[in-house]
Amino acid sequence: MSIQNLYANAAPPVTGECFETLLRHKNLVIERICSSAAIAANQYLQPQDEWVALLQGSAELEVDGTSHLLKPGDYVFLPANTPHSVKKVSAGALWLAVHLHAP
Repeated sequence: MSIQNLYANAAPPVTGECFETLLRHKNLVIERICSSAAIAANQYLQPQDEWVALLQGSAELEVDGTSHLLKPGDYVFLPANTPHSVKKVSAGALWLAVHLHAP
């Protein structure tokens, strides 16, 4: 067993986002995402379900054409094939994403 910390070494990149896989087990993937304020507005359409929580910072998330403002502690479930994008994010925003892939 190894105890880790979500906030350790979580400095944001100068631009974009940094994705780090924390756990990969069977059809489950847990990622930590560190965001800079300078991100490209990419639209995601993922084949797997995703649950994502904003741990620190603020963000504007567009889900299926509707904009949502997120604050620390907010989370959302994104079913597979739901179009979504991060429109705006504060520097140092920290996310936890849980992906459930089909078996």
